[in-house]
Amino acid sequence: MAKKVLVVDDELDVRTFVTTLLETSGFKPLPAVDGIQGLEMARAKKPALIILDVMMPKESGINMYRELKNDPELKSIPVIMLSAMSRKTFMHSLDLLDRYKGEEMPEPAAYIEKPPEADELLDAVQKALNPE
Repeated sequence: MAKKVLVVDDELDVRTFVTTLLETSGFKPLPAVDGIQGLEMARAKKPALIILDVMMPKESGINMYRELKNDPELKSIPVIMLSAMSRKTFMHSLDLLDRYKGEEMPEPAAYIEKPPEADELLDAVQKALNPE
């Protein structure tokens, strides 16, 4: 059975690219348009992996990531962050939130800057699903 991968991105073209790439690579992509829908789908579908955009309306990827990692049923799902924001800026934002909230968030399984290269994304998916 194909592993389910939740793809949360508000940009239709990115969502379409990633879901098509996953589907043609033997995965079952589950598209979501924002963090609110993404969290609902994560709870309902229990995906093997989540690919998450950082900057989205309604519920940002950073907030969704924090909610995932604080949820006992979802925290073990690996997350690949996919964003136009640089990795350094993302990690700084996560660090500021950690200090503000008094929590320490684990780093994502991978961080890929947009636009993603197909090979880089598939490699990150394989590594996240099959850690050594």
